[in-house]
Amino acid sequence: MRVAMVAGEASGDQLASHLIAALRRHVPQASFFGIGGPKMQAAGFDAWWPSETLAVNGIVEVLKHYRELSGIRSRVVKRLIADPPDVFIGIDAPDFNLGLEARLKRKGIPTVHYVSPTIWAWRGGRIKTIGESTHHVLALFPFEPELYHGRGIPVTYVGHPMADVLPLQVDRAAAREKLDVPQDVLIIAMLPGSRQSEVARLAAVYVQTAYKLLERFGKVLFLVPLASRETREIFEKARHEAGGDDLPMRIMFGHATDAMAASDAVLVASGTATLEAALLKRPMVVAYKVAPTSAFLFRHMSYLPYVSLPNILSGCFVVPEFLQEDCTPDNLAQALGNLVCDKETCARLERLFADMHLALRQDTAERAAQAVLAIADRGRSTFAAPIEGRAPA
Repeated sequence: MRVAMVAGEASGDQLASHLIAALRRHVPQASFFGIGGPKMQAAGFDAWWPSETLAVNGIVEVLKHYRELSGIRSRVVKRLIADPPDVFIGIDAPDFNLGLEARLKRKGIPTVHYVSPTIWAWRGGRIKTIGESTHHVLALFPFEPELYHGRGIPVTYVGHPMADVLPLQVDRAAAREKLDVPQDVLIIAMLPGSRQSEVARLAAVYVQTAYKLLERFGKVLFLVPLASRETREIFEKARHEAGGDDLPMRIMFGHATDAMAASDAVLVASGTATLEAALLKRPMVVAYKVAPTSAFLFRHMSYLPYVSLPNILSGCFVVPEFLQEDCTPDNLAQALGNLVCDKETCARLERLFADMHLALRQDTAERAAQAVLAIADRGRSTFAAPIEGRAPA
């Protein structure tokens, strides 16, 4: 079986690597190729382009890179049409993948979109585009299938792979021992995002927040896991420019899960990392900034008053969010300090996050693999585009 995939960022890379492993258990000789990251490549994926190429967030930022991204998409389409795979799987990145899937679908190539676009948060009209672009949607969250059933779009709820990987109970002491950090100190994990643009916008704010927390508590250790050499360089430069060289701060390459597991609280950029923090049962404060024009458009197109996954899954504000002009060192430090001092709130969050974990633990990779195999087994003839001038059977 030949499987084409396109994943656009670190979370997509991880999702796809789990799916590749699950598919290989069923079809050991399967081949995988397209656009992917290091975890996919470690699983035997042939990356035509690295996933970092597509890691652009925000409406304005996407527009700035439109010509480059459009050119890559056209080359991928041309290559896949010339040598069709048994199935194409777009891993998240809907702005890139849905257009790609639509062109492949018109050529009769079976298409799967893994991770439902956030039609429940904004751009709900996009569900029509999703139905036109893909043969099947794999949804990570339990409330999503109902949105597709009403429009006749095939969908399978597969849960979230992170819920399968992370333990239901996390040993903070063991995590600290693993990282060789003190057991008796307040630890704050700081995650400024996996994209370079995210880190560039948040790094200085995080450094200044660390200073304020140090002033309040006196004895604090800050763990800062970063996803790549580029993001580390951006953060370290911002730290130096903000005069933060003397902060008790450990910059880490990777190990985000360990850093959060060892922490008393997490300062985290909005995104998949907020869900990971929740599954690790850690109290958190969410911070995020995008370009001003992007922020304006998001606010006017959004259906929900919150952006982080713990709040979305809970249907209410359970963790504080500070976005754009509210994302200040004063606000972040105040919220984090209050949170670590409020043991009752921390215990309530831990119970809520435990229930969330159980709902999302579905053996995701295997469920997704079964759905993909069923579509591939139906063969291209099932999905062949109708001959021009003839109605579909």
